[in-house]
Amino acid sequence: QVQPVESGGGLVQAGGSLRLSCALSRNIFSVYAISWYRLAPGKQRELVARITSGASTTYGDSVKGRFTISRDNAKNTVYLQMNSLKPEDTAEYYCAAAAGGSYSWGQGTQVTVSS
Repeated sequence: QVQPVESGGGLVQAGGSLRLSCALSRNIFSVYAISWYRLAPGKQRELVARITSGASTTYGDSVKGRFTISRDNAKNTVYLQMNSLKPEDTAEYYCAAAAGGSYSWGQGTQVTVSS
C-alpha cells in the first residue's frame, strides 16, 4: 500500500493559480494510476484529474483547459497545476493512488478561491 501526501493548497483569488503536490512513498511507475479528487460541502466527490503509469491523462469536464496533471519521476511526486481558478473550484483536494491491488488516499489539502 502506498500513502500519498498532499500539499500546496491555500487561498487564492479568482483567476489565480495554485500547484498541488502529491508525494508518494514508492516509485510512481509501480502505481497504476494517481488521481486528484475534490470534495466540497453540498457536492459529490468529483474526479479532477488522473494520470496512469503510461502517462495517459484524464480530466474532469469542469477543469479541462485549466488544470494540468504531471509527474516528477525523480521525486516520486505528482502535481496538479491549477490555473484560472474559479470560486466553484473551492474544495478539499485529495490524491489517490492505485497500487498493489489497493487504493490509497491522502489526507487532503484545502483550496479556497475567493471572488
